[in-house]
Amino acid sequence: VAREWMAKKSAGWTPYYLRQVENFLSGDVFPYVGKLPIRSVTAAHLLEIIRRIEGRGAETVALLVRQWSSAIFRYAVATLRADSDPAAALKGAIHRPKVEHRKPLSREQIAEFATALDEYGGYRTTVIALRLMLLTFVRTVELRKAEWSEFDLDRAEWRIPAERMKMREPHIVPLSRQAVELLRELHTHTGGREVLFPNYRNPKECMTATTLNRALERMGFNGKDSIGFSAHGFRATASTILNEMGYRPDVIERQLAHAERNKVRASYNQAEYMEDRRTMMQEWADMVENMMKPKEGGEQCQD
Repeated sequence: VAREWMAKKSAGWTPYYLRQVENFLSGDVFPYVGKLPIRSVTAAHLLEIIRRIEGRGAETVALLVRQWSSAIFRYAVATLRADSDPAAALKGAIHRPKVEHRKPLSREQIAEFATALDEYGGYRTTVIALRLMLLTFVRTVELRKAEWSEFDLDRAEWRIPAERMKMREPHIVPLSRQAVELLRELHTHTGGREVLFPNYRNPKECMTATTLNRALERMGFNGKDSIGFSAHGFRATASTILNEMGYRPDVIERQLAHAERNKVRASYNQAEYMEDRRTMMQEWADMVENMMKPKEGGEQCQD
């Protein structure tokens, strides 16, 4: 029944999410109740399964397994193979992990970040990736998996297809002059590849999820005894400062590709805010560039 439910639902899932569902159900659920008639599976069975998952420190997985189990039982009820959903009784039985909000950089820390980036001894492509994260504030996965075919540098546009977006809608990123300069430089390094940031060990794959955070760790921004800043935090950084600067929240949210619940309004916003977004992205890049410049005046000579 679970496999039938997955087959019905998978068309609307990303390959990653499908793999996640298959792996956790196969590893954590099927070995314990997979061979039982579905009407024989009780809340006690499921509680034992999610407690076992929770016991290894994977509270988020335990929550997902309960949700998926509930959906499977509801599907079984709808297809007349079960009478009730025993997983429903377990709602609230799992300790929900505390959400760690991504810390933004302050204006002063952006200047420190620029200095650390200039002194970073790693690959130039990693430096460019981090600068682009700050300038475009896209999600990390959207940058890591970016392909050259998505870019029109003459028009200064990056069009991310729907299948690579969290909200499954295409997204346009207006590119600032500074972002275009970085992309033209990057093209001399990786322009012959399909992706902008190939994996150095396996060039057919893209940069791994840990590459940027490892670089931030080496720069002193992530990891133990640091400010706890991760690559995803560039989004919070831009959002915080742009809101402080008085940009319209709708424009900022649209550029962050956050969900618009009203589909008609979402379509309208996509077109209506484009010029505002172009202006905002260039002004943001100019401001970041100014923050990154060394302060003039430094130490002064004494008579």
